[in-house]
Amino acid sequence: MKHSLPIRIYYEDTDFSGVVYHASYLRFLERGRTELLRDYGVHQAALHSDEQALAFAVRRMTIDWLKPAKMDDLVTVETRVAELRGASLVLHQSIVLEDRLLLTAEVLVALVQGGKPARLTQALREKLAG
Repeated sequence: MKHSLPIRIYYEDTDFSGVVYHASYLRFLERGRTELLRDYGVHQAALHSDEQALAFAVRRMTIDWLKPAKMDDLVTVETRVAELRGASLVLHQSIVLEDRLLLTAEVLVALVQGGKPARLTQALREKLAG
């Protein structure tokens, strides 16, 4: 399943030249991952509030910036689970503008509990498997 999240580019997202500042894309990708989890029925606030206090932490991210987005563009962040592992998952993300691919990212996200890796529970694994 691929999740799509539309995001409008605002002035605050851009640099002096009117194009999106490279670090702004990190926020867009984070929103895409969060909304994908929400659509799978995984609410991060609930994970954090539980007595077991689980959290997802980005372990590694590889990004290819291909083309710039500009102020007022309406881009779409596309996110999908590519691989489920014992204590982590790999997500493939892209940002597109109409039919143009602007950015691709591969993100390794680890599940942690108390600062240490935690295995994905069966319930969480089933939700993320779609």
